[in-house]
Amino acid sequence: MKTHLTELLSTAAKTIAPDLENISIVLERPKSAEHGDFATNLALVLAKPLKQNPRAIATQIIAVLPASEFIAKTEIAGAGFINFFLNAQSQQNVVRDILKAGAQFGRNNSGNQQKVQVEFVSANPTGPLHVGHGRGAAVGDCLCRLLNANGWDVTREFYYNDAGAQIDNLTISVQARANGISTDSPDFPENGYRGDYIVEIAQAFLNKETVTADDMQVTASGDVNDANAVRTFAVAYLRHEQDLDLKAFQIKFDVFSLESALYSQGKVEQTVQTLIKSGKTYEQDDALWLKTTDFGDDKDRVMRKSEGGYTYFVPDVAYHHEKWQRGFTRVINEQGADHHSTITRVRAGLQALNVGIPQGWPDYVLHQMVTVMRGGEEVKLSKRAGSYVTLRDLIEEVGCDATRYFLAARRSDSQLIFDIDLARAQTNDNPVYYIQYAHARICSVLSQWAGDHSSLQHADLSPLNNPHETALLQRLSAYPDVVTSAATELAPHTVANYLKDLASDLHSYYNEYKFLIEDETVKLARLSLICATQQVLKNGLDLLGVSAPTKM
Repeated sequence: MKTHLTELLSTAAKTIAPDLENISIVLERPKSAEHGDFATNLALVLAKPLKQNPRAIATQIIAVLPASEFIAKTEIAGAGFINFFLNAQSQQNVVRDILKAGAQFGRNNSGNQQKVQVEFVSANPTGPLHVGHGRGAAVGDCLCRLLNANGWDVTREFYYNDAGAQIDNLTISVQARANGISTDSPDFPENGYRGDYIVEIAQAFLNKETVTADDMQVTASGDVNDANAVRTFAVAYLRHEQDLDLKAFQIKFDVFSLESALYSQGKVEQTVQTLIKSGKTYEQDDALWLKTTDFGDDKDRVMRKSEGGYTYFVPDVAYHHEKWQRGFTRVINEQGADHHSTITRVRAGLQALNVGIPQGWPDYVLHQMVTVMRGGEEVKLSKRAGSYVTLRDLIEEVGCDATRYFLAARRSDSQLIFDIDLARAQTNDNPVYYIQYAHARICSVLSQWAGDHSSLQHADLSPLNNPHETALLQRLSAYPDVVTSAATELAPHTVANYLKDLASDLHSYYNEYKFLIEDETVKLARLSLICATQQVLKNGLDLLGVSAPTKM
């Protein structure tokens, strides 16, 4: 329908403005049904080049608009917006579309199977995943699902920072606990990790246990003085634990990459040498600098410190160069807001390589902090982790579905308050319960009917004409646009908001009307409508990685 209306408007625009080229035609769905099914600002766009009043142009557009069997009427609103009201039959057709397409409704091939890599979570293997990692996991996984629904060939990737000072701190922390040094002792490392999980790692190392994580299996030697053995075992132990957390959160990855491999395979050094040859580096104060100011940074950045080690953004440049070499013309990084300062440096380094990487590559989605509340008070730490709330804590408290929904349901760039009490509540105030209950309610009605669902595709839909039904039809027809825009804007929270509105429409309809009535024609029409609603609720929940229960 959107394509059809766009073609009609394009014809009208060429009629009243034949000399204008590349006229932008935008169609949006009004927030209120009172303003029609679609609206366009075309008259306002044409006002300046035609030097006429927008409302006068809107009148001309309507006058020359080709006839359409789907349009019931048009209206001019405000400064010159044109609102389109579709006739009942065209509105009702969405029910047949949904019942025919099933799980495929809302999906498209706009991505044309282009390769896109989404990197998310990417937690340092120094402790259990915290709620911030959980938000990154929820948002990142939803982005992958959305891109897949829009026809992209998606690769999910987890990058382990298994090198550097934090891993050194992990190693000496495990060694200290293995030697019986408590966190209260002055001999415990100042920057060491103090959570109970360090004790668990130390004990497992002393017991010479074997752990498996993705592509590695490590058996502890039990030699506490062998720092490399302790480091390797501790990293593998925590990678395995993070794997379990991600499994409990229903997150899967296609690729796991290691920072240490970038060094062992010489990719960091190769990247540095390429940057030197590009002429974008210089030596100063015994350090190697990158001219990031040539690419929009506020000051140049140190690449190699005076004592010889590379700064943290250098392996990031090498890693992203490797992504480009793997053929990913689009890359999206979902990370915490604390990574904001590295964006310019990484992009500058990639531009300085001069290997054809476009400006502004890769894309970034940054999420803000999560504050966990219970009983009106902030929950600040987990005994096992020592200094933060873990993702596993949330999953055990409220379940996977509620955790995923709450972590993905707000704009990622806004701070999030995770209210444990609300997430556990089985009331309409809990949005995920409200949405799932709408789905279960429909399943209950269809189960009581016990008819052949496939027969609903051929039901007479003409009785669907009361305000509640019209609202549902309009909401359902908007779903494909929601899926498209959510992927385009990298904004999975819009799907969560849509589902909440759809559930509200359904509950209002359910409370106002009966479905299993004697009038067979009206009954089948209403059952068709709620069956279509059930399908869209399920499709949308799947994009969020949330289940669609049939009973509650």
